[in-house]
Amino acid sequence: QVQLVESGGGLVSAGGSLRLSCAASGLRFRDYAMGWFRQPPGKEREFVAGISWSGGNEYYSDSANDRFTISRDNAKNEVHLQMNSLKTAATAAYYCAAHLQQGYFISVQAKDLREYAYWGRGTQVTVSS
Repeated sequence: QVQLVESGGGLVSAGGSLRLSCAASGLRFRDYAMGWFRQPPGKEREFVAGISWSGGNEYYSDSANDRFTISRDNAKNEVHLQMNSLKTAATAAYYCAAHLQQGYFISVQAKDLREYAYWGRGTQVTVSS
């Protein structure tokens, strides 16, 4: 049974930082590209960041670029999202997801939530002004 469990969410002031983690089990982790998505209140789920199985390719949304960093530890079956200089617009439930990578992991795949087979239950991030 595949499980993705997010942690690290919470309440932070604008300009602050948070580090989200996602622990994966029940799958061969290094076969999977990983992504982070978020869903603000009343809005659709949107792409935040993605990383290939090797960590060699990273993709970011325009809002995350230069402030967020995705990383992974294949030895620990974990993926992380370091979020700096947080803005109130970042308030959302954050989800990690796994994509079975076959060949090169390209940007259009990373950003399409339909490409991801497995999802965690999410962790809430609230940024106060």
